[in-house]
Amino acid sequence: MLVKTYGSAIYGIDAYLITIEVNIDKGAGYHLVGLPDNAIRESSHRINTALNNAGYKVPRKKIIINMAPADVRKEGSAYDLTIAMGILAASEQIKADNIGSYIIMGELSLDGSLLPIKGVLPIAIQARKDGFKGIILPQENAKEAAVVNNLEVYAAENISQVIDFFEKKKELKLVEFNTREKFYESLQNFPFDFADVKGQENVKRALEIAAAGGHNILLIGPPGSGKTMLAKRISSILPPLTLHEALETTKIHSVAGKLSKNSALMTHRPFTSPHHTTSDVALVGGGSYPQPGEISLAHNGVLFLDELPEFQRSVLEVMRQPLEDREVTIARAKFTVTYPASFMLVASMNPSPSGFFPDDPQNTSSPAEMQRYMNKISGPLLDRIDLHIEVTPVPFEHLSAERNGEKSEIIRARVTEARKLQEIRFQDLGHVHYNAQMGPKQLDDFCQLGTDSIELIKNAMEKLNLSARAYDRILRVARTIADLDKQQNIATHHLAEAIQYRSLDREGFLR
Repeated sequence: MLVKTYGSAIYGIDAYLITIEVNIDKGAGYHLVGLPDNAIRESSHRINTALNNAGYKVPRKKIIINMAPADVRKEGSAYDLTIAMGILAASEQIKADNIGSYIIMGELSLDGSLLPIKGVLPIAIQARKDGFKGIILPQENAKEAAVVNNLEVYAAENISQVIDFFEKKKELKLVEFNTREKFYESLQNFPFDFADVKGQENVKRALEIAAAGGHNILLIGPPGSGKTMLAKRISSILPPLTLHEALETTKIHSVAGKLSKNSALMTHRPFTSPHHTTSDVALVGGGSYPQPGEISLAHNGVLFLDELPEFQRSVLEVMRQPLEDREVTIARAKFTVTYPASFMLVASMNPSPSGFFPDDPQNTSSPAEMQRYMNKISGPLLDRIDLHIEVTPVPFEHLSAERNGEKSEIIRARVTEARKLQEIRFQDLGHVHYNAQMGPKQLDDFCQLGTDSIELIKNAMEKLNLSARAYDRILRVARTIADLDKQQNIATHHLAEAIQYRSLDREGFLR
């Protein structure tokens, strides 16, 4: 007897339908075809033991299982339950007339219990698109799938419950999730707050500007000056995720298996902080069957690179294209996968190998050592960082002060207002959403300067020895400062503030 059950496979951050055809006939042998990987081939042992422990058995007949489309490689253990239910239905050990109306997925333990799988959200979205009535999943994954409306999501703890459901002996638990209500409930809860930061008002101002315009930022300062503490709080002042952004971000983390247990939907912008020993593949994604890297896990959020010069140069260079294109494409011989990678880069570094600024008495690094240290960061990468901020140690009187700093929610309100102005400005441009993404054409249209401003930036370029590459960056940052000030035109004081945020472009500063 031939029976078809349905599962799903992940391609990039999207899913596509996999049909499991199980045919049982006279003869002997167990044949699994359709380009399964080793994890799927080994499923026969898990299925056999799990069915025995549930009071059923794999028939001693000729069993042919085809995973269609047969020319696409399948991987992972998520098809255990799909195959097991197909075997039971094809061998007529259970009566399951409506088994084709559901996507069935889950990894089987030897005792018949179900273990969680990866990529559930895109699977559920695709199930709804394909017109399935519902989806049956392990208990731990059900809440994530329930984010998708107009789809029945059933949670099962073991294979016996799934069998009873199809034989109409007992109902499975129907999981419901009010996506919008839960999403908006959690938007304002952050583990870190700028109110905890004492002093560093100039750095907090720079971070506010960076958040408002989506600008990449580099913090330069000695150990203990608060660079990491400040960077960890930048997510709390970014504009709240939209529901669309939350779903897209959750899909990436779901595919990578990084979604926290029993979590249904990401409500905060992600913050990823890879160690400086990370490889280029771990950063941008890859592998034989490419998985999202750290830059994709930071999509719609922040990628924080602490101790930037300690990263291998090759690792830093692979970020150049994603920083421009806001996506990363990983090509293999037979297929190409594109992952979104629209992130805000926040990096920190010491001013020298000894950790101190050149004019600090504690600095023991020679000019040659400092030059080698700074040369670890290439010019093209620095060109993609809009703000270079010097972070100095906080004086004792600020540390001991009882007054807390400004709360993140107050700063976030100003940032959100500035982003709304940018949305209106760029509403007719599909590829530009905030100031950091502006190209030469947008700079000409939206960053026009008055006579005094032109004279100011001319003098700055000459007297501060700013590099030519700093010009566009200064205009972008000035545009953001004007937006925070709710001004239609860039004033001279907006431009003056933007100029001071280009420390590394000044001749003689560290380079």
